[in-house]
Formats: sequence, structure tokens, C-alpha cells
Amino acid sequence: MWNKLANFILRNRIALLILIGGITVFMGYEAKHDTIAYNFTQMLPSDDSAWVDYKNYQQQFGPDGTVMIAGMQADSLYTNLSMFNDWYTLDRAIKHTGGIENVISAASLYNVTQNDSLNKITLTNLLSKKPGNLQQLDSIKKTIFRLPFFENFIYNKRMGSTLMLITFKEKEVNTIRRIAIVDSVKAQMDAFGAKYHLTMHYSGMPYIRTIISRKIMNEMLLFMALAILVTSLILLFIFRSLYLVIFPLLVVIVGVVWSAALINLFGYQITVLTGIIPPLIIVIGVPNCILLLNKYHTEYRAHGDKTKALHEMVSKIGISLFLANVTTAIGFAVFCSTHSAVLVQFGLVASLGVMCTFLISLFLIPIIFSFLPEPKIKHTSHLDRTYTVSLLTKVDHLVHNRRKTIYGIVIISILISVYGISKIKALGYVVDDLPKNDPIYADMHYFENCFGGVLPMEIEIDSKQPKGIFSEDGKTLYKMERLQRMLKGYAIFSRPLSVIEGLKFATQALHEGDPKYYIMPSQSDLQSISQDLQDAKGKQNLVKAFIDSAKRYACIDLFMQDIGSEKMKDVLTAIVPRADSIFNYSASTQSWLPKDKRYKVTFTGTSLIFSKGNDYLVKNLMESVILAVILVSLVMYFLFMSARMVLIATIPSLIPLAITLGLMGFFHVHLKPSTILIFSIAFGISSDGTMYFLTKYKQDMKKCNLSISEIVSQVIKETGVSMIYTALILACGFMIFIFSGFGGTRALGLLVSVTLLMAYSSNLIVLPSFLLSLEKRMNQKEELKSSLSVNFDRLEEEESPEEK
Repeated sequence: MWNKLANFILRNRIALLILIGGITVFMGYEAKHDTIAYNFTQMLPSDDSAWVDYKNYQQQFGPDGTVMIAGMQADSLYTNLSMFNDWYTLDRAIKHTGGIENVISAASLYNVTQNDSLNKITLTNLLSKKPGNLQQLDSIKKTIFRLPFFENFIYNKRMGSTLMLITFKEKEVNTIRRIAIVDSVKAQMDAFGAKYHLTMHYSGMPYIRTIISRKIMNEMLLFMALAILVTSLILLFIFRSLYLVIFPLLVVIVGVVWSAALINLFGYQITVLTGIIPPLIIVIGVPNCILLLNKYHTEYRAHGDKTKALHEMVSKIGISLFLANVTTAIGFAVFCSTHSAVLVQFGLVASLGVMCTFLISLFLIPIIFSFLPEPKIKHTSHLDRTYTVSLLTKVDHLVHNRRKTIYGIVIISILISVYGISKIKALGYVVDDLPKNDPIYADMHYFENCFGGVLPMEIEIDSKQPKGIFSEDGKTLYKMERLQRMLKGYAIFSRPLSVIEGLKFATQALHEGDPKYYIMPSQSDLQSISQDLQDAKGKQNLVKAFIDSAKRYACIDLFMQDIGSEKMKDVLTAIVPRADSIFNYSASTQSWLPKDKRYKVTFTGTSLIFSKGNDYLVKNLMESVILAVILVSLVMYFLFMSARMVLIATIPSLIPLAITLGLMGFFHVHLKPSTILIFSIAFGISSDGTMYFLTKYKQDMKKCNLSISEIVSQVIKETGVSMIYTALILACGFMIFIFSGFGGTRALGLLVSVTLLMAYSSNLIVLPSFLLSLEKRMNQKEELKSSLSVNFDRLEEEESPEEK
């Protein structure tokens, strides 16, 4: 097959060049239409109960991540007339920015008052215009501070902090327009801060996602440039020839274009994961070119015939290169088994990109070099460099004479790693992929200290019947108030907002604005106040955002701190049963409500979905690693048809994974989606070295009448050079990701680099050691068989006369 393919490629060079060129032009056109994902990344499968609850909540009450938060610590806001008036102007300017739904700040608050003429509770603007003097400003300050509704929601009296809550229009929040809106809002806020020498703080999901989207695009371009630079320098170091640098890179860039086009062709968008595929393709694709060129130079130096060398390059290295790329693709493809949209997209595009780049390399390298001059002595001198020959000679000596030492070091390393593995925790934070010195972290801690948090948490109450929220006895509302009081006992939550706060606000109005009456109305007043709040028009309706049109569902909105997935589970374990007992356990009858009359209390929101998604992905990605091992083992079995050889081939690639896990435990690197990715990818790529070595080993076993020991030495010498160069390219190539602004991408780069260096070392040292140990065992078996045969012959000779 591979002989026929080599003939086909060399006989149809022009036609294949035109075909690949035409496909690349089409792919380039498709790649131009790639767009960044601006929406919330879906980590859970669509049929997961937590995701279904989240989507149902959004259908009832709209998206939860639409509020950008801007804040400052400004004690002088209510004593500096110019500052307050500029804050008022800024409030109105941002409110009129395209894409903004609403703005709430100290300059645009409402007050609930009793309208005696209408005998109703009404909502009125606290400020209809700018204050004209300090006396008016002081009066505004006193009024605001007498309204508990806004305390720890818009202002924090103790900390001297104030907020501006900026709500984005639903149709704009998940589009590219969001970036321009966020930039416009931030520029206006920064100008205000600069004028009054204030530090402005920003947070909220629209802002965080905008920063992340911008980082993704910037980093994709940065890593593309770094990958090209690093691989160019290494290729130049290896081959010492410009055209042996330029043309392999050109081949790999074609693979990058095809991979980028796949993102658009599948209808996907660029995410933090798919954004690293182009530089990954460069890093993974260049070793294909190195292996092909090394074989080409080896063959040419053996007989001096360029055409024959190119033919032998394809026919002899093709199978090992194909199997190596299959194992790499498997390392990515297993992510498709997670049913998580973001990982399925990454796994599918990356695996197809790897195989496309393999085919492009296999076709273009022989075609391009068939048109180029024959290699000169300086081009093939890399095969005999002193340091590589010396290193491989030492490796050969070690595996033949120091196998016990090798096995001892491996066993000790694994035992130490097992202890490190025992210290690993599965833990993720919403923004822990950003560096700790990123302004987002500092601002998030500011809002957590002053206002409780910035990550949305939503609670939906289903009364199971129309108008069940506003029942005549008000039991649902009183239960909601009890739930809110319970939540206030947890410092990780902000003040809850719901229809309950509107009722308390209205009760305060009934008692001439006295703050001590910011309480739930009595049962006698509850119906009339509730009706007034429901009858209010437009923005004066304080309950519309918290109650559905049928008045069956109600929601409680609150923000929470980024406490991590582990603590989130503990919190939910504590509060979910308490919430259920508040709504469904009757203290008077000391019994639970009948099932058909029970309330359904659902906790959801971005923070909870992230926590559930983190746990889901960690579990499924661990299963993906196991699946990758099984699939690669099947490829090995297909190659050798021997379970023993599968074991020998798999262990050298698993040892580095165990050591890496141990290092993560010792250095407190948590298990989370971004770090779990490392193992499937690293195992798939590190199995390449196994394939290079074993396919050559199998070929030599068939054609050479040599012992296993002699064949192992021969294979170390021939494949070792390519494996060293490949390990160098891969380690340096993945190391570029340490310059990422995302912690997960940095961990991916560093840990994959370390793992691959260990894996290729293992494939050069441990794998041949296993093969030699196998030879020794086989020789012992042969000696035993021979001994048994001799003993049996002797027994026959010593038969008794009677038997004779």
C-alpha cells in the first residue's frame, strides 16, 4: 500500500499541488469567517438536569449574566457637589449608550411613597435634576441613607463605597457589540475616576467575558507567532539550511489554515480551547516534517538517488507516521465522549486538524523536495552530530547494562508520585484561569468585601399553581422572606433581591419612610400592598422582574463570592435541604406537605452552573484518559497482535503521566478541566515515540536476521535522532503557552512539556529495556525447553530392560 502511495505521489506531483492549493484557498476563505464566542461557555450536556434548570430559569426571567458592575470608594461623593453632579451626568450618559438597558446608581434611585389622593403606593424618582447646592446634596444623602433597600446594594456606608449597576440589553450581551459597549462604559468611568483621583473597579459577567474574549484573540495571534519563531529556530538549529526551515513551516501553515477553517465549517466559534488549535497544529505538525526529512536524508546518504530516497521516505516512514498521528488524534478525539459542547468542539477540530496536517505533510514534503536540489553533505550532517551520537551511545549502553538501575529509578519515582497523587484536589474557580495579579481579581475582591460578590446566583420558587406566589394568606411570600433571612447568614452571598424587598420598601413608605419599618407587611396589609406593586406601570413595577406573568414562579437574585467548586458543593449541601424544609415542612402539623402540593425550590445561576460543570468535566475527562489508553492500546494490538507487546508499549507512556500527577499534588496544582486536558493530549502525543520505535523495530525484525539485542541497538541509533528532535520541538513548542494570561493554558503548556520530555526519555530508555528483558525471558524459556528436551531424551535412554 505505502509503495503504491509513494508512486502515486511522485507521479502526480503537479496535479496534487493544484488540488491541495485549491483546497487551501477554499479553506482560507472559510477561516476568515471564524468568530469569537461571546456567550457563556456550555460545559454541561444539554440534557443535564442543572443545565435544564438554568435554561428554564432564563426562559422565565431572562439571562442572569447581563449586569456590569462599576464601583469606587468615594467618601466625598455626598460632600463634593461637582463630583456628585458629574456622577449624575455620567449615569445619564451611560444610560443613553447603545446596548444599555438600564443604569442604577446613587444618581438614579427611586423612592416608594404613599400617594394619599390615589390611596396607593407609588414609585417616584429620588432625583429629577442635579442638586443646586450643598444643602440639597446633603438632603439627598440623608434620604438615600434612610432607605435600607439600597444599603449594601448600591452603597456601603461603612466602607464609603458606591456602585453603578449597568444592565446590558439581552440581544447585545452575547455579541461582538458587547466589546465596544464595555469599552465605551469603561472609558467614561475611567475619565471620571481620573478627574477626581479615584480608583475605579469593574466586574460582572459582561465585563469578565469581554476581557476573556479579548485575551483569547490576542493570545491566538501571539502563540501563532511564537510557535512559528520557536519551530523555525529549532529547524534551523537541526538542519542549518533556510529552505529546510521555510518549506516545512509552509507545509504546516497549510495545516493551520485547514484546521482554522474546520472551526467555521462545523459552525463553531473560537473559545479559550479552540483558540489554541492553530499553534498546536504547528507544534505537532513540524515533527512530521522532521521525521520525513530525516528518513529522506538517511536514504539519500545510503545510495545517492534522490527519487529513490523520496520514494523510500514515504513507503518506509509512512506507516509509523500514520500510526503516530492516529494516536495523537485519539488524544484529542476522546474529548468528544464528554458531551460537553466546548470540549467536543475542541476534540473534533483538533483531531481532524492533526490528521489533515499529517496528510498534507505526507503529500507535500516529497513533492516540494522533488523540485529542490539534492541534499548536500551539510544538510545530512545532523544525522551524525557528536552530541546526538554520544547521547544515543550512552542510552544503548544503559538499556543493555543498567536495566535494574532503570527499573529501580522508575519504581521509586512511581512510589513518590503515588504519595503526591494522594494530595491532589479537584477544585476550580470561575476566574482562576486568570493570573492572580490580573485587575479582575483585585476588583472582584473589592466587590466581595464591600457588597458580597459579583457572580450571579438565582433561586426559583415554583408554587405549582397560578397566582400561587400572591396567595390570599401570603404563605409563599412569608416563606420566601424566611429563606432570605437564612441566606443572610452566609457571608459569601450579597443581599438577596426579590419581590420581598419591594414589599418591605412599600411597608416603610406606609410608615412615613421610617427605616425601622423596612419589614414584611402584616397579613392585613399584605394584599393591598401586593396589589399596588403589581398594578404599577413600567419601571415603577418593582415585582415584574421577580414574578412571572402567571404569578406561579418567583425568583430571588443574589450575587456570591468565587468560593471554588469544592466549597460550592458544601454550601449547596447545607442550604438546599434548609430551603426545602422552609417551603415544604409544616411546623404546625410537624409533617411534610403532600407531594402534589410541595413547592419546587431550584438553585441555579452562572456560579452554580460553573461549579457543576467543573465537577462534570473533571469526572468525564478522567474517563477520557482511560478511553485514550484503551484506544491507543487497540492500535498497538493491531500493530503487533500481542497482548504482551501492548503492555510493553503502553507502560512507558503511562509512567510520565503518573509522575506528572504526582508533581501536581506536590505543587498544589488542582484538578480542573484545564489541567485534566493535559493527560489525554500528552498520552496521545507521547505514544508517537512508542510508534516510531516499535514500527521500526517490527520492520527490522522481519527483514534482519539479528537478535533482539542487536535490533534494539540499531533502532535506538536510527530512530533516536528523530525522537530527540521531536521531543525538543514538542517541549519547546508547548512551553510557549506559559506566556498565556490564562492559568489553565499556562498549566497545559508547562505540564505537557514536562510530560512529553519524560515520555520521550521513557520511550528511548524504558521501552528498549522492556524489549531486552523480554528477550532474556524468551532465551530462558528456550533454555528451559532445551533442558527439558535433553532430560526427556535421557529418560528414554535410561528405560528399564522390561520396558525395552
